[in-house]
Amino acid sequence: MQKGNIGVTTENIFPIIKKFLYSDHEIFLRELVSNAVDATQKLKTLAATGDFKGELGDLTVRVKVDKENGTITISDRGLGMTAEEIDKYINQIAFSGANDFLEKYKDDANAIIGHFGLGFYSAFMVAKTVDIVTLSYKEGAKAVKWSCDGSPEFTLEETERSDRGTDIILHVDEDCKEFLEESRLQGLLTKYCHFLAVPVAFGKKKEWKDGKQVETDEDNLINDTCPIWTKKPSDLKEEDYKKFYRDLYPMADEPLFWIHLNVDYPFNLTGVLYFPKIKSNIDLQRNKIQLYCNQVYVTDSVEGIVPDFLTLLHGVIDSPDIPLNVSRSYLQSDSNVKKISTYITKKVSDRLQSIFKNDRKEFEEKWDDLKIFINYGMLTQEDFYEKASKFALFKDTDNKYYTFEEYQTLIKDNQTDKNGSLIYLYANNLDEQYTYIDAAKNKGYNVLLMDGQLDVPMINMLEQKFEKSHFTRVDSDIVDRLIVKEDQKGEELPHDKQEVLSSLFKGQMPKVKKTEFHVEAHALGENNAPIVITQAEYMRRMKDMASIQPGMSFYGEMPDMFNLVLNSDHRLIKQVLSDAETACAEKLVPVESEIAMLTLRRNELQKAQERKKDEEIPTAEKDELSDVEKKIEAQKTEKENILNGYAAGNKVVHQLIDLALLQNNMLKGEALTNFVKRSVEMI
Repeated sequence: MQKGNIGVTTENIFPIIKKFLYSDHEIFLRELVSNAVDATQKLKTLAATGDFKGELGDLTVRVKVDKENGTITISDRGLGMTAEEIDKYINQIAFSGANDFLEKYKDDANAIIGHFGLGFYSAFMVAKTVDIVTLSYKEGAKAVKWSCDGSPEFTLEETERSDRGTDIILHVDEDCKEFLEESRLQGLLTKYCHFLAVPVAFGKKKEWKDGKQVETDEDNLINDTCPIWTKKPSDLKEEDYKKFYRDLYPMADEPLFWIHLNVDYPFNLTGVLYFPKIKSNIDLQRNKIQLYCNQVYVTDSVEGIVPDFLTLLHGVIDSPDIPLNVSRSYLQSDSNVKKISTYITKKVSDRLQSIFKNDRKEFEEKWDDLKIFINYGMLTQEDFYEKASKFALFKDTDNKYYTFEEYQTLIKDNQTDKNGSLIYLYANNLDEQYTYIDAAKNKGYNVLLMDGQLDVPMINMLEQKFEKSHFTRVDSDIVDRLIVKEDQKGEELPHDKQEVLSSLFKGQMPKVKKTEFHVEAHALGENNAPIVITQAEYMRRMKDMASIQPGMSFYGEMPDMFNLVLNSDHRLIKQVLSDAETACAEKLVPVESEIAMLTLRRNELQKAQERKKDEEIPTAEKDELSDVEKKIEAQKTEKENILNGYAAGNKVVHQLIDLALLQNNMLKGEALTNFVKRSVEMI
C-alpha cells in the first residue's frame, strides 16, 4: 500500500474548493457523471482510430445508491486509470503543488480555469471519504484503489477488478444524507445529465406488482444520447421539434415556431430555440433557455450569451466555445460569447422576416403572441429594431394589420395636422374607450389598438424614430381637437356664460382620491354627447411610464388630471344653463353688478399705473388696487356659491356628471348607488 500526503492542510484546501469551485453541493453529480462520460467517449475514439482493439461492450455509465451503507457509486467502462495516472490527474494536477495553488488562486476564482481533475474534487462537497477503484484499458495494467477522507493523507493500493473502467464511491457525509434519497438523485440526474452522449442508468426500472413497486431487469436510463439539436434539420419533422418542446416544458402551450442553430465557424454552436406564446409578464418567461457544453448541462441563466430580449425564448443552446470556469459558469467577457450573441440575434430576425415574407397570414395570426417579444427587442437593441421595423405590425381596432410603412400610407391624407405632423390615434381598451373610438371613426380616422405591456415605451420610441409623428390616445381630447387641421372656428358661448356653466358643474364633481377635474365648456355640436371626459396625452403617458420605468416614480405620485368638457351645443346643457340663470337671477344680478363696477375700477387703476415705475405709484393707489381685486374675488366666490347651491339640488346636473363618469369606469361605491337611485326616481 502506498501512502501519501497532498502537502496541504484540510483547513486550507477545502475552504477554497467550497468557496470558489462548487458553492452548490448538487453540482457534484454532474461533474462525476460527465467525467465518466468523457472517459467512455475517449475510449470510443481510441477504438475508432484502432488504438484500442478490445471489445467495447456495454458502455453505460451507472449510478447506484446504497442508503443502508451511505454510499453513492458512479461506474463507467471507459479508459480507467493506472496508478501513475491517478497520481498525475488526481494528486498532482488537482492541487498543482498545493501551497502554490492556494497562494495563487485564493483571491481569484476565475483564474482557476482549465485545471483538469478539479471536477473530481466536487465529490468532497458531499462525501466524508471518496474511493476510486479503477483498471486501465492498457494491456497489463493492474487495478488500483485510491482513498482519501478529506485530510492531507491518501492511500493508493492494488486491488481486484476484472473489468476496465472506474468506480467513484462516495461515502456521504452526515449533513448531506438528502443525496441518498432516490428521488433526489433522480431529479439531479434528469436536470444535469438528461442529454449526455453516453447512456446513463440509475438503477433499474420499477413496476407495480402485488401492490408494491419492484425492480425489473431493465435499466432505468435517464438520458437521451442524441437530442434533436445534434441532428440535421433535414432529418427532423415538425412533430420531432414539438415533442422535444413538450419534453422540456410539459405544462407549456405549443410553441409558435422555432429556429434550429447549427454553425461550426467561426465558433461551434448548435441548439433549438423556440418562440413561446408570450402575452404578458416578461419575468415569468425568463430562464427557459438551457445552456449545454458538449451535451453537459451548465445553466438556465444565459444573460450575456443571449441578448436580453432573447431570454424570452425557450429551448437549448450547446457550444464548446463558450469558455467556462471550473464550476462551469460562463465568462461573459469572452469575444466568442459576443459573437454568438450577435449570431443568435441575426438568426432570430432572419427567421421572423422569412415567416412574414412567406406566410404573412400565419404571421398576423401569431402577432398578438409575438408582439411583446418583438417590441422588447426593438426597445433594447438598435440593430434588431432596424431589422424588425420591416416586419413589426400595427393592429387597428378593426383587427387589421399593417407594417409601419403601410400604416403611414393609410393615414397620411386624413390624419395630418395643420403643422404637417402625422397623428397616430390609438386606444388601449376597446370596451372602455368605445365611445371615443366611435367618434374618431365617424370623423374618418383610423384608430390603433395598443393594449400591450410595452406599448407605452414603444410609443415614445416610435415618436423619435418616425419623422414628424405624434401618438395621441383617442380619449385625450374631444374629437375635434385630436387632429387640429386648421385654426378652430365656430360660435362659442360668451365668456360669462361659460363661467356660469363651469361653476354649476365644478362644484358638484365627486371627491376622488388623487384625482382632479378641470371643467370647461365648448361647442361640440348638438348631436354629440353633453359631457366628455378627457385626459391629456402627455401627463397620462408620463404616469404610465412611471409604473414601468425606474426614475420616473414622481409622476406616479401626481394626481390624475381630467378635463370635463361641457358641450354647450347640447340641448340638456343649454337647458341647465337657462334654468340656472332664471332660478338664480334675483341673487345673481346684484352680485354681477358689483363685479362689473369693481372690474371697471380695477381697469382704471391698472391703466393709471401701467406706465409708472413701482416706486412712482402712491401707496394708497396700490392698496386700493389690492383691495378691489380682493373684493372681485369675494364676489366671484359668492357667485359660485349661489350657482353651487342651485346645482346641488339639480338632478340633471348630477345625472349628466354621473353618466360621464360611468362611461369612463369612474363611478363607484356610494356615488354609483346614488346614481342608480336617482335614475329610478327620474324615470
